[in-house]
Amino acid sequence: MTGVLDGIRVLDYGRFIAAPWCSALLADMGADVLRVEKREGGEDRWVQSVTEGGEGGTFLQCNRNKRSLTLNSVTPEGAEITRRLVQRSDVVIANMPLAGMQASGLDYPTLRDIKTDIILASATAFGEGGPYSDRIGFDGAGQVMSGAVYRQGLPDLPIRTVVPQADFGTALTMTIGVMMALFHRAQTGEGQHVEAALLPTALMLSNAFLIERHLLGTDKPRMGNRGASVAPCDLYRVTDGWVLLQVAGQPMFRRWCRLIGRADLVDDPRFADDDSRWAHGDFLNDLMQEWCEGKTKAEVLAALDAAKLPAAPLHSTQDVLDDPHVQAMGYLKPVAFPGASRDVPIIETPFRMSRTPGTIRRRAPLLGEHTDEVLSEIGYSAAETADLRDRGVV
Repeated sequence: MTGVLDGIRVLDYGRFIAAPWCSALLADMGADVLRVEKREGGEDRWVQSVTEGGEGGTFLQCNRNKRSLTLNSVTPEGAEITRRLVQRSDVVIANMPLAGMQASGLDYPTLRDIKTDIILASATAFGEGGPYSDRIGFDGAGQVMSGAVYRQGLPDLPIRTVVPQADFGTALTMTIGVMMALFHRAQTGEGQHVEAALLPTALMLSNAFLIERHLLGTDKPRMGNRGASVAPCDLYRVTDGWVLLQVAGQPMFRRWCRLIGRADLVDDPRFADDDSRWAHGDFLNDLMQEWCEGKTKAEVLAALDAAKLPAAPLHSTQDVLDDPHVQAMGYLKPVAFPGASRDVPIIETPFRMSRTPGTIRRRAPLLGEHTDEVLSEIGYSAAETADLRDRGVV
């Protein structure tokens, strides 16, 4: 099947999540993505090791459908290899500070001198042009500086989410930017620099909190798993686990009142709208918890589903792997990887297209697995490649 990005070549200098997941999505859609990393391997390759060789779970997810070239790009020979790779590429993706980009010849002016219509997509922690631009930062920096963590957690303990939402969100926004840049280039022949950063991505996710603060001058307190603006909304304990319920709007509230046998609450002025229900959320959430007492997860979910109320079970990681809907939809594709004890469940392309779907065509690459192949493609003989390897260039 032809991919929508067949024929597009991408150089991926990304590490960890923001840049690698962006290039992985492009690879899913057919782009030829080449991961360029240090001879000893990028740091992200070995985080959260799950294989005999030491590759980590996030690496396996974020680097499927790619080839791997090892390269010391700061040597003269490495710079020449970089130049040849850029000459035949459409997109360069990286997430490193500007100084590192310049040292590796990956800054936009340098790339544009090599290939005038090149598209550079770069991700940083805070964005270029401000007082924090030279700082480094991971996902957590975006979370805690966006106002989100200030609003989430327990009353005396702010808690950041273990899910790297700023990282993956930045990957998604950068992917959109790359596609827009490719569309623009197809119309005009012009390349451009696409910039993404963790902090503005996190600000996007927490923007409603900032608007509320700016206009009303207030911050709602941290309330654990309870809703930030609606009620009843919480995780409720049942005999065999936990169930999430989120009620928003008057029609849902009416159905919930009937379900728990409290139709008298529908016309109570304390619960006239979402804001007033949130203000009395402790009362409503306590009623829901009382209703759940003695019931199983299946019983609660069946009743909530029959009442057309949005609810879901709290899944363990094993529950996710065993979930019949996840399995039926094929959201996690089993992919073999050398040194893994069994096939690796890799998330499929997280959107589906009816005519040009994304596909996982190959596993994540071993370190330098395609170095000889790629160098041959850009004009190096086997003897020249062997010499480059002996001298520590590749």
